[in-house]
Amino acid sequence: MEVDDFIIVSSEEDLTDLDYRNMADNILTDIDMLIEELRETLWPLNRFIHKNPELAFKEYKAHDSLTEFMRKQEGWKVTSSAYGMETAWVATYDSGQAGPVVSFNAEMDALPNLGHACGHNLIAIASVAASLATARVMKRRNLTGKVIVFGTPGEEGTGGGKIRLLEAGAFEGVDISLISHPGIFNNSPFVRTTAFVRLEVEYHGRAAHAANSPWLGINALDALVICYNAISALRQQTMPSDVIGMNITNGGAAPNIIHAFAAGAIVIRAASTHRLQELQEKVLSCVQAGAVATGAEEKVKVIKGYADHVPNRVLARSYTKYWKLMPGVPDPPIPPEGQVTWVKASTDQGNISYALPSVNASFAIPPGPNRGPPHSPEFEKISGTKDAFERSLRVAKALAGTAVDVISEPRLLDEVKRQWKRDMNDIS
Repeated sequence: MEVDDFIIVSSEEDLTDLDYRNMADNILTDIDMLIEELRETLWPLNRFIHKNPELAFKEYKAHDSLTEFMRKQEGWKVTSSAYGMETAWVATYDSGQAGPVVSFNAEMDALPNLGHACGHNLIAIASVAASLATARVMKRRNLTGKVIVFGTPGEEGTGGGKIRLLEAGAFEGVDISLISHPGIFNNSPFVRTTAFVRLEVEYHGRAAHAANSPWLGINALDALVICYNAISALRQQTMPSDVIGMNITNGGAAPNIIHAFAAGAIVIRAASTHRLQELQEKVLSCVQAGAVATGAEEKVKVIKGYADHVPNRVLARSYTKYWKLMPGVPDPPIPPEGQVTWVKASTDQGNISYALPSVNASFAIPPGPNRGPPHSPEFEKISGTKDAFERSLRVAKALAGTAVDVISEPRLLDEVKRQWKRDMNDIS
């Protein structure tokens, strides 16, 4: 504008909220149009994955259908069976010039006996749609950088396909990681999850006849029961966010002997990886107590689980902006900025969040009549509905907007990384 014959040019610092809203509106208009163009081809893909549930690291049909779909998209390079995993895959769009590298994770696996009761078909569709829209906006606006989609197998259980990808170097040079997860309770990009670990415990004693010569035996089952009771007592002094579960996997051979062998499994969850380590030490003391009390020998196999997810508030702010700009904002509302949404579940996206800035956006799909949550038969049914698919596309648009913000606003990525470093320092 002109003031007294001078022309004043607004710098980036002088941009108002209205300016940013107009910029976001323009970006969202492009994204919305591009994803709507994909709607008719994404719906059959979503249905195919939902109707063909596959267990962790055996997602062959999902792998093949998703990679075939991505190969049909202009400008994408697709690698099947990536990083030594049969069902992992990578699709990359490269502008040809240096710039930010944004990534999306596409989960694919289902639950034993429950199919897609965790809605991973929706996660895959949201990430694929968001990545394609991001790449097309980049091309349309001559933006530089890369978009990468990782097909990440084996999230259910303790396999951790993302962890294997991370250890194999797949995320080297990647600036941010974006993913989503369906449920019925939350719409939030600022999600924290729990860290967990699994302990498999064995006690080895000495067999003896329980009537003739019990004094000659060492009772491994007694050791396991003492451990179980010690953990039950420990729960009285744990934090509200701590969860310890245990079951007996081998309770001895017969009722009339002193048991030479007994075994159990323990799963520990905590709000942070640091707290998980503290809790694990306390649980291991309970395991040792059983051995000390009975004379049995204990053996513990530690199966690494997943780290807690640490969300990036700068990325979450961008996601929220696009979520609210779209018409028909669904309930429940996204919480106020900075208010954490706690989900007492675990994901290997948590490990990613310790390596680079991450968003794991929770989104609510229309529930069934009994409001069955994830990991229920009812949720399996609703995760395959058109309404759930429509909600995943809304998520895809917000994820794509977040990615485009990072690519198009030079100093935003610096802010994202500074926030991530502050979060990591606070944790340590």
